[in-house]
Amino acid sequence: MPAAHLLGTYPPLRQAATLLATLVALVLAGCAGDAPKQPAPRTPERVQADIEALIPPRVAQRAAWAVDLQLVFAGLKLDPSTRNVCAVLAVTEQESTFNPDPPVPDLPRIAREEIMRRADGLGVPELAVNLALKLQSPDGRSYDERLSTVRTERELSLMYEHFIDEVPLGRRLFANWNPVRTGGPMQVSIAFAQEHARAQRYPFPAEASVRHEVFTRRGGLYFGTAHLLGYGTETYGAAMIYRFADFNAGRYASRNAAFQQALAVASGRKLELDGDLFVSDASQPGQTELAARSLAASLDMDERAIRRELERSTGEAFDSSPLAARVFALAQSRSGRAQPRAVLPGIVLKSPKITRRLTTEWFARRVDERFKRCLASEAG
Repeated sequence: MPAAHLLGTYPPLRQAATLLATLVALVLAGCAGDAPKQPAPRTPERVQADIEALIPPRVAQRAAWAVDLQLVFAGLKLDPSTRNVCAVLAVTEQESTFNPDPPVPDLPRIAREEIMRRADGLGVPELAVNLALKLQSPDGRSYDERLSTVRTERELSLMYEHFIDEVPLGRRLFANWNPVRTGGPMQVSIAFAQEHARAQRYPFPAEASVRHEVFTRRGGLYFGTAHLLGYGTETYGAAMIYRFADFNAGRYASRNAAFQQALAVASGRKLELDGDLFVSDASQPGQTELAARSLAASLDMDERAIRRELERSTGEAFDSSPLAARVFALAQSRSGRAQPRAVLPGIVLKSPKITRRLTTEWFARRVDERFKRCLASEAG
């Protein structure tokens, strides 16, 4: 008998099949309706508004800061999450209280002493420097007059650029000795900014040079944010305080200081926890390398392999290096407990601008306090 005749013979079967199909369709439709919807991407205007809400109310031109910071996150392809934005704002507040070119107390004296110190290092007599400073600069004043009135690092840097361009032998003697090494609202390293711009195109119109751009609000935020957030590491997790320490001491300094601490436990040697694992320009190996070499047999690595691994300590790859894994395992075996993978570096800060004893740990904790206040303001 044909199949159609069979179905026609048992009407209840046909009705049951139809009902079952209808129920399946309804269930599937219900499931589809219950699926969580992905939030729509925030518009630049929404991001700017969110950032502005996190900036302390006392800050002048909050909307302009918010616009620049939104552009910075977009240019670096970083997530403008509340945590990331608060981290940048915390460093900016600590370093400059939201001033793109903050004044430096007693800068004329500091600058003059630094210029004389560097000239002495080059074998240039102090008398020759004083004579050069008496020459007229492009703005009509002598360099000595300009030096005596500088208030900010931007003014000093610009004066120095004019000085090395105009003074006989200035570029040959002083071109690489500009006393201004950091600048802008986040006081980012100018050397870092120049290196970053060589590796990754600066996405905004530049005033004249990367050095000049650091002293602008947007440029200073761009390079400062890149230095703070533009690198990865497996070891920090959600603890932003280690990035704050790295901002002060150099990328991966907190991770490397933890390695030094584990190496000290494993080797029984006292090591300075400065995060500097490899001394590339020294004729002799540094203390960290010597400590690692003393464990060569236990690590099953020769001196060449140890040095090769230490040379990678300025990048993310060191997180998973065989040397790091074996040192931490050996330290745990000899101490009976797991060693931390991130430690605040024990560095005393030294700069002509610093007049009291400050450390990288002090800096990181101060910024972390500001960071947590920012997060709390968003939650409130």
